[in-house]
Amino acid sequence: MALADALLDLQRLTERLRRDCPWDREQTARTIVPHTVEEAYEVADAALAGSTEKLLDELGDLLFQVYFLALLLSEQGQGNLETVARAIHTKLVRRHPHVFGETEAGSAGEVKARWEDIKREQEGREGIFHDVPGGLPALLHARKVQRRAAAIDFEYPDTAGALADLEDELRELREVVEAVAPPAPETEADPRMVAEVGDVLFAAVNVARRLGVDPELALRSASERFVARVAEAERLAGADGADFSTLELAEKDRYFDAAKESFR
Repeated sequence: MALADALLDLQRLTERLRRDCPWDREQTARTIVPHTVEEAYEVADAALAGSTEKLLDELGDLLFQVYFLALLLSEQGQGNLETVARAIHTKLVRRHPHVFGETEAGSAGEVKARWEDIKREQEGREGIFHDVPGGLPALLHARKVQRRAAAIDFEYPDTAGALADLEDELRELREVVEAVAPPAPETEADPRMVAEVGDVLFAAVNVARRLGVDPELALRSASERFVARVAEAERLAGADGADFSTLELAEKDRYFDAAKESFR
């Protein structure tokens, strides 16, 4: 009952904010969704950081987003939080026949393959790339597309094949770099360069997928490491009485390499 009471209290709070807060009254699904996406990333950051306190806080923010969007549906007569909860309950039962039915699944891979079959056979989804959201970040969109192709066994048989493809794409990019003059600052890149860079990124996502790595989170983590290392390099240079930003590249590299030892 404690859980039911807490969820009902949040529902009542959401309704009151929608009624009494000038900002909440003006919101629509289109204005709220950017906040929803932001909260989802903050949940991911908290989980990756291993911060239980932060994860609890961010999960609350994300849960409120669900409540608010469901309330907007209710106002339009298109459903409500109960509709949402019952629909996901039904979907999860349908997609887990190995738990709620007589089908057997001995591995996570078998479960995922069965999910795709259920989507096609029971949910009327047609085509290999059905319902791939166009609004996904590019790295996650690429991974989603690749997963759909993998569901029909259209993929390299192993990680070695994916790595070889990445090497081929890097070779092709090098060939274009050597053949095409670099663009002037603030001008559009040559279409061949754009295509080859895109192919390299797509191939890199494929390698990440095969290794069980989320490319979006991995890239964000790499960016954060770079920021931390540069900040540490700047601090080390400052401790030596130097201005990191004005140093020659070789000196910047020396401080950066020293900083890397602190951020492995």
